[in-house]
Amino acid sequence: MLALAAAPGAPGGIELREIDEPSLAPGVAVVEVRASSLNRGECSALRTAEDGWRPGWDVSGVIAGAAPDGSSPPNGTRVVGWANGGGWAERVAVRSDHLAPIPKEMGFEVAATLPVAGLTAVGTLELGGPLAGKRVAITGAAGGVGRFAVQLAHAARAHVTAVVGSPERGLGLPELGTDEVVIGLDPEGAAFDLLLESVGGGSLAAALARVSDRGIVVSFGNSSSEPTTFDARSFYRRGGPSLRGFFVTHELLEGQIGTAELARLVALVSSGRLRTEIDLQVPWTEAASAVAALLERRVRGKAVLTIGSR
Repeated sequence: MLALAAAPGAPGGIELREIDEPSLAPGVAVVEVRASSLNRGECSALRTAEDGWRPGWDVSGVIAGAAPDGSSPPNGTRVVGWANGGGWAERVAVRSDHLAPIPKEMGFEVAATLPVAGLTAVGTLELGGPLAGKRVAITGAAGGVGRFAVQLAHAARAHVTAVVGSPERGLGLPELGTDEVVIGLDPEGAAFDLLLESVGGGSLAAALARVSDRGIVVSFGNSSSEPTTFDARSFYRRGGPSLRGFFVTHELLEGQIGTAELARLVALVSSGRLRTEIDLQVPWTEAASAVAALLERRVRGKAVLTIGSR
């Protein structure tokens, strides 16, 4: 079968190759992939990946081989799932507890946007407890995680501040439920009860300065690739703010998040209570251009590959 694999020296560092078919196992099904969305982590990894490394976490498609222990949906079921790599392929093995059925009315491209971005938005917001009446700030709000988090926080009746890198990146966010859009997070200003932080560097330092006395900063990314320096005394002397880390891969592999949360996201999208925003959709033969667009911050929302033959 065909799959996209890292190829140093090739355009975008990636190319289609023939590889072996995935195998069934207890608790593992094989999905015939129809679409996969891109995430910054895997796209960044392509810059230094060894030859043959295979990206792809978010997948949607049809069960082509049900798990032999009966733990997965049956053959022919339309599903969305999270693969631990290798999802940019015609078929991929996926753990049963990382799969959820999708209705026939939901497009594969829409479903493919949900696993990493949607589960990260759900998991980071839940660390803040009940959100009604709380002030929530979301850095990197123009990205896939940010746009889901804005909607979910607004639905939970929080006051939502979206932090973006430029005015253009903030377009459309008020329509998703943000109460204000700011360019960059200033270290001085009103306190927030919950800050979802994915930029790192000075942005994380500003978040630590802006968190309320009993508030929480949740760090789940470092798109700036910069270290963070902050005044520890001004942080702990406020009496109890917290800094938490969230890594969706760890949560999935440890079974802390999975089918139930994916099913919740599917239900929200199906009912119209959660919008998925696909800004770029291309066939997988054009994966290199999509990777470049994402890394160059030319994508607002999600970028999706449609998977098919040559």
